Amino acid sequence: MYLAKVVGTVVATRKQDTLVGSKLMLVAPYEGEGQTIVAVDTVGAGVGEVVLLTLGNPARNAVDRNSPVDAAIVGIVDSVERK
Repeated sequence: MYLAKVVGTVVATRKQDTLVGSKLMLVAPYEGEGQTIVAVDTVGAGVGEVVLLTLGNPARNAVDRNSPVDAAIVGIVDSVERK
């Protein structure tokens, strides 16, 4: 899993059947620079929140095994503490 920050929403009026009803969010790396990607939101995250992001097959399993998903938001982070 990775930490990411939700930076926006994505609206798709037409999408694959297993994605109908799914909220799509734009996420960026929590720290540093990196690519902004689209992730399926499985937990009701909002813009500006720090989230747990999973990629690849675990992301597909979080949504639907038959979905064409490679990124999913699977948790909302309350706090991060680094020592």
